Amino acid sequence: MATITRIPFLRHCSTGPTAYAEHRAKGLVQHAGAGQAFWFRAIDATISEVPLDDRELPVLVTLRTADLQQLTAPATVTFRVADPELAARRIDFSIDLASGAWLEQPLETIAAMLHGATAAAVVALLAPESLEQALRADPTALGGRVTDALRGDARIADVGLEVVGVRFGLLRPEPDVERAMQTPARERIQEDADKATFARRALAVEREAAIGENELANQIELARRQEDLIARRGANARREAEEAAAAGAIAADADAAKVRTVAEARADADRALGEAKAAAERARLDAYRDVAPEVLTALALQQLAANLPSIERLTVTPDLLTDVLGGLLGGGAAPAAATTGR
Repeated sequence: MATITRIPFLRHCSTGPTAYAEHRAKGLVQHAGAGQAFWFRAIDATISEVPLDDRELPVLVTLRTADLQQLTAPATVTFRVADPELAARRIDFSIDLASGAWLEQPLETIAAMLHGATAAAVVALLAPESLEQALRADPTALGGRVTDALRGDARIADVGLEVVGVRFGLLRPEPDVERAMQTPARERIQEDADKATFARRALAVEREAAIGENELANQIELARRQEDLIARRGANARREAEEAAAAGAIAADADAAKVRTVAEARADADRALGEAKAAAERARLDAYRDVAPEVLTALALQQLAANLPSIERLTVTPDLLTDVLGGLLGGGAAPAAATTGR
């Protein structure tokens, strides 16, 4: 917007570098160009300000396709004023000389013109197509075709406008139709999801089976190792028992040999003692062989007396004395009875 400065009898107008200002006084152009600053008298001046910067206009086009389906095509039209002098002559861009604001709404006029031209171009391009074909259209290619159509529109060129480009958003049918069209894709996606779920479950089952097989193999291996351990323990126990039995047998044999040796030694000793006694007895008997009977009798009596109990008194009868003396003298009379007493 132009900036107006007021002083008595004169006013000053200044515009930015993106605005074209045209000052006319009494129908003649006094100042014209971008970024103008000048003095003027309000009584005979007319000033137009035309924007030179790029502007964007949103356009929503609703059309009916060849298969009688409603389609909405949102677009954004970027435009600029290429010939501001021509635009100032064809569209009212005059400003209030006191405030600098536009007296009319020139941008709304341009927007209405561009909206109509864009809608016509979009309808011409998409209406002959079916809904599915229209939805499959490339937004970039569609924007280029609409841009070319707008650039070739004489009405736009006649007001000094230039269309820079057209961008399209997402083309959408009616909500019910869109849901119906989305159903096959959703079903395919759901089918793929079910397949993925089934595959995941099958993989989980396979993994569980593999885990079960591994656990069973581990249990079998553990049982086999336990069996080996038990066998080894039994073999060790058997070996220990055999070793203990062998050691016991050796100890028993040693004890038996010892006992046998002791017994044999004792038997040998007893035999030697008996032989010695027998030899002594034979020697004694041999010594008595040539001794007279009387001497033997005396020795026997002596031995007998040594083994008899003690005699406190002895009674000798005449008969006994006679027999003893007779025996000593070689008599054969029987000895008389003797009475002993304590």
